[in-house]
Amino acid sequence: MKELVQRYGSPLYVYDAEVIRRQYRNLIHSIAYPRLRIHYACKANSNIHILRILRRLGAGIEVVSRAEAELAMRAGFSDVLYTCSNVTDEELRFAIQHHFMITIDSLGQLERYGKLNPGGSVSVRINNGIGAGMHQHVITGGPESKFGIYHTQVPEILRVAQQHGVHIVGVHQHIGSGILSPHIFMKAMRALLRTAREFPDLEFVDFGGGFGIPYRPGEKPLPMQQLGRQIARTFERFCREYGRRLRLVFEPGRYLVAESGRFLTTVTEVKKTPFHTFVCVDSGFSQFARPFLYGSYHEIVNLSKRNDKQRVTVAGNICESGDVFARDRMLAARAGDVLEIRNAGAYGYAMSSDFNGRARPAEVLVDHGRVRLIRHRHRMVDNP
Repeated sequence: MKELVQRYGSPLYVYDAEVIRRQYRNLIHSIAYPRLRIHYACKANSNIHILRILRRLGAGIEVVSRAEAELAMRAGFSDVLYTCSNVTDEELRFAIQHHFMITIDSLGQLERYGKLNPGGSVSVRINNGIGAGMHQHVITGGPESKFGIYHTQVPEILRVAQQHGVHIVGVHQHIGSGILSPHIFMKAMRALLRTAREFPDLEFVDFGGGFGIPYRPGEKPLPMQQLGRQIARTFERFCREYGRRLRLVFEPGRYLVAESGRFLTTVTEVKKTPFHTFVCVDSGFSQFARPFLYGSYHEIVNLSKRNDKQRVTVAGNICESGDVFARDRMLAARAGDVLEIRNAGAYGYAMSSDFNGRARPAEVLVDHGRVRLIRHRHRMVDNP
């Protein structure tokens, strides 16, 4: 890994293609339902080379903006789910024009869609009052969530759809991100299936994403095989009662790519005060935002493997006091050492910015021992 920094510079994102393939296959094999469909939620990591890996594996894709949709088409995807959140009529027209399956997020959107495309087919996002996730900012269901149409408003969904001749062919929910409890998944699944019975013409039920991965050492991973068996049995039972076998859809993002990624950053100095020892690095939250935004834990390893560990704070180079990657970690480090921040493949580069004029890092893909630069280091330019 240190050799990659010498070759491509620091800081640097590095992805392992085989980990992405492993995660996708594990998901497919764990949920033994014949009409299972996996749509990669590309908001997690939209590098086109990663998109192409998942397309070749057989995945569809889920997008949330026109730019993501255009990137998905460039990557060769034809099976596109377009999740709407506060979209304009222009964006709706774009999705309609390209025949994407649109997931409607509100009654107002459904009304506007009906006027723009009477007789069309859509999915609707339902909020069944259940939310979960690793941080309040990533909980996307429940009474406090801005997402979806509340389940008590199903009669209004049906009324608006009938008024415009719109066909409701799918129902969708996404309760949150980074979930490691099978119980929560199954509770949410059963809730959506109860609501799904109120729609007579469904072709699929979409349970969104949210499958978590362990970030902390010793944290137990989601027991995917056990959960997959429960999911398949529950959905088979629902389909028998519904009268036909529907497609079962999931939209994982983090689960597929997080563990593939490592973020490499170089120690600039070790700075001591009467109160703390700061390991200062050449990156900050503009390049890896999760610890700053969510207080997220990421394991940090010194690739130089030094033994003189002490309690430190790993601090970034952005001019804000909250720019800290980790506090109270046992770590040995000296200037010039390369630190590896693990499980950085999801919502790392995707959430980066040019704040403080710090250029976005390069990205590298390792595939069967071959290393490829898949995004050049961003160069700042002056606005006219």
